[in-house]
Amino acid sequence: MPSRQAEAVRRHWTAARRAMVEPGAGPLDDESWGDLTAEPREVDYAETDAGGVPAMWASPKRSADDRVLLCMHGGGYLSGSIYTHRKMFGHLAKATGTRALVFGYRLAPAHTHPAQVDDATAVYRWLLDQGIRADRIAFAGDSAGGGLAITTQLRARQRGLPLPAAALLISPWVDLEANGESYATNRDRDPFFLQESVRQFAGIFLGPGGDPRDPLAGPIHADLSGLGPLYIQVGGDETLLDDARRLDEYARKAGVDVQLDVFPGMLHTFQMAAGRAPEADEAVRRMASWVRPKLGLEPLTTSGTD
Repeated sequence: MPSRQAEAVRRHWTAARRAMVEPGAGPLDDESWGDLTAEPREVDYAETDAGGVPAMWASPKRSADDRVLLCMHGGGYLSGSIYTHRKMFGHLAKATGTRALVFGYRLAPAHTHPAQVDDATAVYRWLLDQGIRADRIAFAGDSAGGGLAITTQLRARQRGLPLPAAALLISPWVDLEANGESYATNRDRDPFFLQESVRQFAGIFLGPGGDPRDPLAGPIHADLSGLGPLYIQVGGDETLLDDARRLDEYARKAGVDVQLDVFPGMLHTFQMAAGRAPEADEAVRRMASWVRPKLGLEPLTTSGTD
């Protein structure tokens, strides 16, 4: 049974649906997404320009300067920002013992695919140019950012860039056709991500004539061979559950080292409640524990969240 603190995530998505469909309900404040997350202690933030893309460093005290989590925020490629997600990625960076670089890619509908993967690749190239080795970088992303954490690797591979050591994927959105069975089986549990809505979001992101089966947009259709290890987390009650399951299946078939954790009773990106909900804190701890050895760090001994 979800904790009382985790129910804030359900209230967030319920309010988002109401603002979307009820006349007079008023728009949901996009920045309120970040209110789900508690402020992590002993983490400093500094905005920067990362190869022409706005970004923010989250630097925990006593973190390793030569290891970086390159963080890609969610929001369906339509919303979200470095500000909504800085605290969640700050918790993850603190637990991992590294710095995090959170960047703000261009959003649809003003900027449609492939603007987002172009921005993400530019930031990754910039990070490499700063002298950070690829084997000391892990990608991290939630929802659309989880998909972007895959497509950025595909674009990097096309351009001959070295691939990161690993990727942490939170409720990744990888099937823009929204064909997973969980859209039906979890429809009554997920208050926001209805199949028809997700297809609408995809259409806005892709723009006129866009192809949802383009591997650089919907990586469920990509050749995943050669990618580094993937760790996927997903909520058991969310309609995007099958995105995670199918990505896990296809990555395994491609020979990728992959781990999937399904959190019963949890909704989409419940990790945004880090520092408040025990389920979110446990999820952050698991991500940090998994990724530290991939970055050449000692195994995790403490939770690192507060």
